[in-house]
Amino acid sequence: MKIFYKTAATATGGRSGTSALNDGSFSVQMVRPDSGETGVNPEQLFALGYAACFDSAMQLTAKQLKLAPNTPKTTVEVGIGQRTEGGFGLDLDITVYLPGMAHDDAQRLVEATHQVCPYSNATRGNIDVRLHINTELT
Repeated sequence: MKIFYKTAATATGGRSGTSALNDGSFSVQMVRPDSGETGVNPEQLFALGYAACFDSAMQLTAKQLKLAPNTPKTTVEVGIGQRTEGGFGLDLDITVYLPGMAHDDAQRLVEATHQVCPYSNATRGNIDVRLHINTELT
């Protein structure tokens, strides 16, 4: 694989510490989801990254498919839970809002994007991912 970009982050203290990009441009206080404290957890950061990546990949894919979505939006919901075989696992729902787009075109775009997005490629086969499409005008 030809690498186009690489970055690094360092965490100290896990879910009750600090995580920061090694270039110093971003740092966050990490907290457990049920702590009631101010901060973020890894699942939230994963959701942010996946949503941005999928939305960006969708723009590229739309051009390739000669589709013109009107103000698309991507929401990624990340859950964490106990796996039946032990350990913990993630569970994902990706909802793509494509207002006014024909459902067949929207489905074709979202499915093609799911094949292009680096996060989708990284999670395929080891995380349950469900795709949802909303084409209603809001």
